[in-house]
Amino acid sequence: MPRFKPYDTRQNLLLPINLAEQLVPGSFEYTLNYLVDHEIDTSIFHDHYHNDETGRLAYDPAMLLKVVLFAYSRGITSSRRIEKACRENVVFMALSADSQPHFTTIADFISRMHKPVGQLFIQVLMICDQLGLIGKDMFAIDGRKMSSNASKEWSGTHSELKGKKKMGCS
Repeated sequence: MPRFKPYDTRQNLLLPINLAEQLVPGSFEYTLNYLVDHEIDTSIFHDHYHNDETGRLAYDPAMLLKVVLFAYSRGITSSRRIEKACRENVVFMALSADSQPHFTTIADFISRMHKPVGQLFIQVLMICDQLGLIGKDMFAIDGRKMSSNASKEWSGTHSELKGKKKMGCS
């Protein structure tokens, strides 16, 4: 009869985790973290806070923005599910620096976000333009598959399509 090493998944582990190392270069979360920390002006969210001299310290809106945008990119829109992800998912822990904001804090931030989101969108567009991501022959919005009725023969770059049109393909 074969013998096996025993294993038990019900055991606890104490693992040292460097949160910064959980954001892998080249990944969406790494890029999001970099953009929010170094390229985007999050002071547009500061008008809401009035705790300069008294009151409890607030969560940094940059951290909340990272968490919310990352959650939305993963299809998580519930503030309770975002709170849970900040407690259980190592990438959310890394983006929030293990802050674990309460769902009411997340919901309040999301409800206030509609005012500065236009300014934020303009900042993102300007960054994309600086990186040369706007105005090229081809672009992508995201990795989602969308239904389409376009034929394969009419897909391609602008120059390929012009050539096909001149040749009279139909």
